[in-house]
Amino acid sequence: MNKIIIYLVPFILGSISSFSLPPYNFVFLNFLTYPLIYFFFLKYYTSSKFISFSIGWMFGFGYFILSLHWITNSLTFDESYKNLIPFALILIPLFLGTFYGLSTLFLSWFHLKLNIASILLFAVIFSGIEFIRGVALGGFPWNLIVYSWTNYINFLQILSFIGTYSFNLLSITLFLTPLIWFMNKNKTKKIFLTAGLISLILINYFYGIYTIENFNKKVPEKLETNIKIISPKIEIKRYLQDDSINLIAEELIKLSNRNKNNKTIFVYPEGTFPSLYLEDLNYLRKIFNNNFSKNQKLVLGITSKEDKKIFNSMVFLDNNLELLSKYNKNKLVPFGEFLPFENLFKKVGLKKITFGYNSFSPDVNRDLININEIKFLPLICYEIIYSGQLNKQKLDYDFILNISEDGWFGKKNGPVQHFSHSIFRSIEEGKNTVRSSNNGISAHINPKGMVVKKVESTQKGVIFINSFRYSETTMFSKHGNKIFFYFLTFYITLIFFLKKKKGT
Repeated sequence: MNKIIIYLVPFILGSISSFSLPPYNFVFLNFLTYPLIYFFFLKYYTSSKFISFSIGWMFGFGYFILSLHWITNSLTFDESYKNLIPFALILIPLFLGTFYGLSTLFLSWFHLKLNIASILLFAVIFSGIEFIRGVALGGFPWNLIVYSWTNYINFLQILSFIGTYSFNLLSITLFLTPLIWFMNKNKTKKIFLTAGLISLILINYFYGIYTIENFNKKVPEKLETNIKIISPKIEIKRYLQDDSINLIAEELIKLSNRNKNNKTIFVYPEGTFPSLYLEDLNYLRKIFNNNFSKNQKLVLGITSKEDKKIFNSMVFLDNNLELLSKYNKNKLVPFGEFLPFENLFKKVGLKKITFGYNSFSPDVNRDLININEIKFLPLICYEIIYSGQLNKQKLDYDFILNISEDGWFGKKNGPVQHFSHSIFRSIEEGKNTVRSSNNGISAHINPKGMVVKKVESTQKGVIFINSFRYSETTMFSKHGNKIFFYFLTFYITLIFFLKKKKGT
């Protein structure tokens, strides 16, 4: 019976905690689940190292299986992958759960108790392992618990100083604070500690209000070249049909509602014409030349070939579809855009999920793209989930430009979770984000993470931008994830101080 409890209780707590994430955002649940998993760990971790590992593993498994179940939707578009759906549904959350298992395994070496030092250590280990999850082997920093704050914009303004991973550390610490009332301390100390924490939370909240109000007082800067975000909502299955290219082009042009006299940059989503290579765009030159003028530029996602390599690219074109600039995606999705151990998997008939048989190659360069004196930082699809890894050259720019195809994610949780990362990156970088997503949420997000305009994932539409409020480069944008290690150093120093004070 005890063995069942050891696996079942953490799984249930992790499952409950998953509802704190978008699209639900019930952040209050973490103030219940995190103290309970802490209590549970204290009760059972001495049993064995495997039990210690299993407590975190099952918590992570419950957390990820409910928050990432949509990931199997991407396997429904290719018959060769459909048999793998049950395995992906179970194995991916089990693998991601191992990071939480490693957290509790490491914690078992420190003989935790119900005190402040142990709580801080718990937060350090959990957030440190989460950082490793975000960067190791290419990284997958999806659904950090900090994203449960997505709907609380006032609280998120601190991201411009400390970034996502540091705020994740603070959030885990905050979620564990109800434990104070179960410590062996007198009531006065408990009240003092609680009042201090509430004061810090209120300071952060009112700082957020102050920051947003000051930003909104800024006079918007007029753009000499307008930006139009096109959100077509073309079904994935239509994208995979070669004979639909002309129909897609006509639909995109009609939706663009262009005025040839206006200087405009039209932003189309990732994989606009998946069955065409960049070199094949001559096929559509006439229809675009007839409908767009020299005043107008196009941004679209397309496959390109270079030195026998295939890239998932974002291209900037003129009205004749002549190439002005190109960015090749740096961070590729395993199985989605490239096949790990490709030679092995090809033998059993598997390929990458997206259009085409051969895997994409990653590029290493991410240069700013300057079009009509507007500087863009280009990001394709889930590249926007990587905190502190966007602006590698630390150059100033005007807009984060993110194009995506979210149809692979299904219609509910996936697109909303993906979109939440755009809000965090806007605040961290202090930049406006222009996001065009097919079958996902398209939006203009300001540097404070507020959505100026949005087209929902279930709709098609156009977002028109002719002005924007500029914001200075943030402290986090300058220093990146170094700040997280400063926080870890502070926490560890504080833990040693508390331990020394106790004489342990």
